[in-house]
Amino acid sequence: MAGSTPASLSAEAPAQSAPAQPVRRFSPAADAWRRFRRHRLAFVSLCVLTTLILAVIFGPLIWRVPINEIDFGSKLEGPTFVHPLGTDDLGQDLLARLLYGGRISLAVGLAAMSVAVTVGVLVGALAGMSSGRVDAFLMWVTDLFLSLPQLPLLLLVIYLFRDKLKTIIGPEGGTFVLVIAIIGGLRWMPVARLVRAQFLSLREKEFVEAARALGASKLRQVVRHILPNALGPVIVAGTIDVAAAILAESTLSFLGLGFPPDTPTWGRVLFDAKDYLDIAPHWALFPGAAIFLAVLAINFIGDGLRDALDPRRVIG
Repeated sequence: MAGSTPASLSAEAPAQSAPAQPVRRFSPAADAWRRFRRHRLAFVSLCVLTTLILAVIFGPLIWRVPINEIDFGSKLEGPTFVHPLGTDDLGQDLLARLLYGGRISLAVGLAAMSVAVTVGVLVGALAGMSSGRVDAFLMWVTDLFLSLPQLPLLLLVIYLFRDKLKTIIGPEGGTFVLVIAIIGGLRWMPVARLVRAQFLSLREKEFVEAARALGASKLRQVVRHILPNALGPVIVAGTIDVAAAILAESTLSFLGLGFPPDTPTWGRVLFDAKDYLDIAPHWALFPGAAIFLAVLAINFIGDGLRDALDPRRVIG
């Protein structure tokens, strides 16, 4: 028929292809954060640790009870509305003392971790980029420190130098500096060995060989190419060092070799409560719970960072 359209013309024209959707690209940091959030325990632990940090920073500004205010009329009192966490044998408010002491305990952990990671990265990077005698000597020193019994050495150094630093800096400041220096000085060895292993592996990669062929100095190779790719395991090791430093400070305070008695760190409060466990268990319960939560949260955060910074791992 004249008005009919040929079959070839009546066929529907091919639909126009839809414009391609842009592919969302995540930066390495954003991708690591997405993977970290999928690690439920690590994300919850980050929330718990953040809550603890905010509490010890802003808590004393809200709960303005003096940490050394003595009230014999309410000594060894359990949790009440006036004293939410109870009191000690002098009637001092435990909530105020734990909020104040948490600042010191967490600060010691972070500062000691910074010392350990800094020394470990320097030693490990120097050993990894060197060879022969320098590498062998640095690893010999690392193994020597690893073989030393850390707790007895820590107690000995604290006992020998605490009074001298107290005279120079002051009672609390001298102890703070000494505790950080000794704990950090005894925790750098695993970081050094880890960084050395990473450097030995990365320095033979193609991108480092390309930089070397273009005339990049060893310092530039380390700063621009090798160290950024070795930071993942170092960050994980650093979180473990924070937990270990908090436990070490708590141990020193529990043994009476940490901060002065009027400085209520979590370990010191726990030490003071040891003789009253049968009549005032709350006195030991709350500082013990604070140490437990902080260390457990930091360890889970380390697990989450390990998985988030390693794309080969599958996070359920």
